[in-house]
Amino acid sequence: MKNLFKNRTIVGLSAIVLSLIICFGVTPLYNNALQSKVKIVRISKDVPKGEIISADKVEIIEVGGYNLPKEVIKNKENAVGKYAAADLSKGDYILSSKISNSPLAENKYLYSLDGNSQAISITIKSFAAGLSGKLQTGDIISIIASDYGEFRETVIPKELQYVKVLAVTTSEGADRVYNQKQTNEKDKEQELPSTITLLVNRTQAKLLADLEQKSKIHVSLIYRGSEENSQKFLDEQKKLINDNKDSSTGNMSNTDNSVSQGASTNEQ
Repeated sequence: MKNLFKNRTIVGLSAIVLSLIICFGVTPLYNNALQSKVKIVRISKDVPKGEIISADKVEIIEVGGYNLPKEVIKNKENAVGKYAAADLSKGDYILSSKISNSPLAENKYLYSLDGNSQAISITIKSFAAGLSGKLQTGDIISIIASDYGEFRETVIPKELQYVKVLAVTTSEGADRVYNQKQTNEKDKEQELPSTITLLVNRTQAKLLADLEQKSKIHVSLIYRGSEENSQKFLDEQKKLINDNKDSSTGNMSNTDNSVSQGASTNEQ
């Protein structure tokens, strides 16, 4: 009996000590954790996927630190200037997994424009006009305009003989990536491109905008391969444009000289 009573006493004392530890030790720590505040970065304006996060689209707020994700961004410097890896809505906490230091692969080509080069899209108005859906990023193509001008001619403008494809985009706005492993015919049909985005200069962009409105545009594949060889075609295109400008300037100069000579003859 004495041993039993002794054991009960020990258990009772242990329970009392444990209760005191919980009441005066663990509970205050838990309450402090619940009440502690930390500053984090939150989205103040919607940021679409792929867009740069600017300073006016984020804000610093105080929230309870308990159960806060470890990857939440706490400094503006770690968010501003980064790219959104997912659609971020107003009120979202910024997590490190939702931002990127570099542009997303699908939009990367838009961040390589240097001011001299531009990106412009043309509409694929029929299945055949867009090379039956076989175009890929990096292809070198020629632009063929049919039913163009007063005489409804078919022409291949000198300015558009060698043009680089930046992206092939579906009607959903997604850049199409060609995948040889695709076997589902329905999926293939859904992914057919509706526009082609091209790398051009100002002269080419203006001409393409005109052709888009006044003709039926077709594309023909000129080259698909290494970046080095593709650049040779682009260099040749640049030379063609410059030669065309020089020729136009020369014709204007000859015309001016003829006018001047005619005026001198009349004065005599």
